Amino acid sequence: MVSGNEKIILLDHGSGGRATHRLLREIILPAFGQEDYLLDAALLELNASSLAFTTDGFVVDPIFFPGGNIGSLAVHGTVNDLAMAGAEPLYLSCGLILEEGLPVDDLRRVVESMAEAAREIGVRIVCGDTKVVPRGKADRIFIHTTGIGKIVLEPPPHPSRIRPGDEILVSGPVGEHGLAVLAARENIPLRGLSSDSAPVWPLVQALIQALGTEIHALRDPTRGGLATTLNELAQESGTEMEIREKDLPLRPEVRGGCEILGLDPLYLACEGRFVAIVAPGAGTRALEILRKLPGGKQASLIGKVLSYSENPRVILHTSIGGERILPVLTGEPLPRIC
Repeated sequence: MVSGNEKIILLDHGSGGRATHRLLREIILPAFGQEDYLLDAALLELNASSLAFTTDGFVVDPIFFPGGNIGSLAVHGTVNDLAMAGAEPLYLSCGLILEEGLPVDDLRRVVESMAEAAREIGVRIVCGDTKVVPRGKADRIFIHTTGIGKIVLEPPPHPSRIRPGDEILVSGPVGEHGLAVLAARENIPLRGLSSDSAPVWPLVQALIQALGTEIHALRDPTRGGLATTLNELAQESGTEMEIREKDLPLRPEVRGGCEILGLDPLYLACEGRFVAIVAPGAGTRALEILRKLPGGKQASLIGKVLSYSENPRVILHTSIGGERILPVLTGEPLPRIC
């Protein structure tokens, strides 16, 4: 039994034989509520509709951090990518790469958190794969997920729909995930930090129902943070944007931690926030909707799209009255944050 004498992952668990089947039937399948038979592909029931399809890999270090772990993060990250396409998340796959020596209790904790996160958002983990590699050939556990969702907004959000005069919102405080993971990894004693890892579909769904096609673009500010995300949207739409520093939502713990460590919170990853670019005049209504919902109480209208430009860029109006250009992140100051 995996739960008996075997306390760590062995190469035998990746052999495809008896140990593999025990691992699947005793740890992984029960967590995801799957029936006790294994097909090569999931059989899905979908009505004829437009679908969104995404895939992602998760290698976060450490695998457990304040506010979540690699399992819940994998679910949240995948369903959030679907939400950014205006799609209701429906199904996920789960690929596990396990390193020999991984404690079985750690694996159990990870897959159970994945299952809980999936239940909370109403998606099903319907298929997957598990491989085991020798010690030193991976780092405890890597997860690869694929997601399928039904597009419920036509036309779906897309940078090509961004226009001058559009308003820019962010759904909540930024920089929390990146700083929480860094502090956990380096054992930095910063108090009150917690990842913002969470599903954003309930917020996006509410906006879609209220605003419809007035939602022009959506993007989640993960690696590279808010500043890089806005630069991507500016480049893809060929526009110049401006945001106001005084309106950027930042928790005191993040502001203080960044000041201590010399980091810019605008370049730290979020895993439970999104940027929405909406039609002129729709920003106030969007804020009213978001602030009534859990996870959206600190949503903020932070700027607007100025004009089309041959030199797309993002301008920050600072709290002291100046202006500076926000460049795209160069390098990778915080690797393995997702």
